[in-house]
This record gives sequence, C-alpha cells and structure tokens, in this order.
Amino acid sequence: MSCLTVATKNPGKLREIREILGSEARLLSLADFPDVGDIVEDGRTFEANAIKKALAVASQTGHVSLADDSGLEVDALDGAPGVYSARFAGEKATDEQNNRKLLRLLEDVPDAQRTARFRCVIAVGAPDGSVQTAEGTAEGRILHSPRGTGGFGYDPLFLVSGLRRTFAELPSEEKNRISHRGNALRSAYSMLSQFL
Repeated sequence: MSCLTVATKNPGKLREIREILGSEARLLSLADFPDVGDIVEDGRTFEANAIKKALAVASQTGHVSLADDSGLEVDALDGAPGVYSARFAGEKATDEQNNRKLLRLLEDVPDAQRTARFRCVIAVGAPDGSVQTAEGTAEGRILHSPRGTGGFGYDPLFLVSGLRRTFAELPSEEKNRISHRGNALRSAYSMLSQFL
C-alpha cells in the first residue's frame, strides 16, 4: 500500500490505527497538513461524520483518506453519549471531564443495567469523491470508577464483555484485537487495498 492520510489530530487514535494496520501503509495525519481546517462533525450518525471527514480531507490533501467516527453508546442513557462522546461534557471537554459526567449520570444505575458498546465507523474516501465504509463494535459495561492507565477516552470505565479488565488495563496488542476500531479497520482492510 502507499500513502494514506488519517483524518485525525488525536495521537492516541493515530497510534491505534498504525498498530492495527502495521507497515502496510505509510500513514500521515492532519498534523502533516496544517492548512486543512477543522471539519465540523455535525452529522447525526457516526457514518455521516466519518464520510464527511474522509471526503473533506481527501479533497484538501489530494490523498486517499481514512476517517473514523466512534464513540460510546450506553443503553441506560438511550445510546448517549453516542456521536457526542468526545464533547459529552462540553465542546473543549477533557477525557476526565467526560468520564465524570458519565459516572454522574449513571450514579444510581445498577450494574446489570450499565451495558454499553463502543461503535466505530471507518470511511475511506478518495479525491474523486468515491467513498466506502465499514463498522465495528465492542460490547461491555460501565464501571463505577476508572481502572487502568492505558488507552484514552472512556477506556478506564469500559469493562470488556468476557474479560475482567477494562480497555485501559489491556496491552495495546490485545485491545486492538478486540476493539471496535480494530474490528472496523479489519473490515475496511480489503477496501483500503482497492483505493491505494
């Protein structure tokens, strides 16, 4: 594979994508293209946001672009924070602020009703406007307090189904094997080879 621009400024997300894809593609990020402005994620679904980002970055850079939109869906909160996961506690919210808000909203919710999933939609877009998508999920539940020091975002609160550990307690290789982003990227792999 040749050069692929990942539509993110998030170093944690870029690191995960690089680890999952390995050396098959030379990855660039928005840090390599400072003239690409912020892309407003105003879609109502993960898919809409991922497509918008992939096509905007492909158009502005002239490279095939990979974009993802992902987030946490909590059943007791009717799927929230969903597409607002990164800005759940406000537009410039930190991971810690988002986690605190989530815990506050689930304060009186019993363990059995704290089911949740991470969902990720990957869009691969080309400068000619063509685009394809792939999706992945990871099931789990939300703990009452954070555990682990790895990962980012809601990882310390997300207890993975079938394991007794959070995403933040898993080595990156293990997390990438079972994560929503890893599942989506593996589904996207064949379409990536068609674009590159």
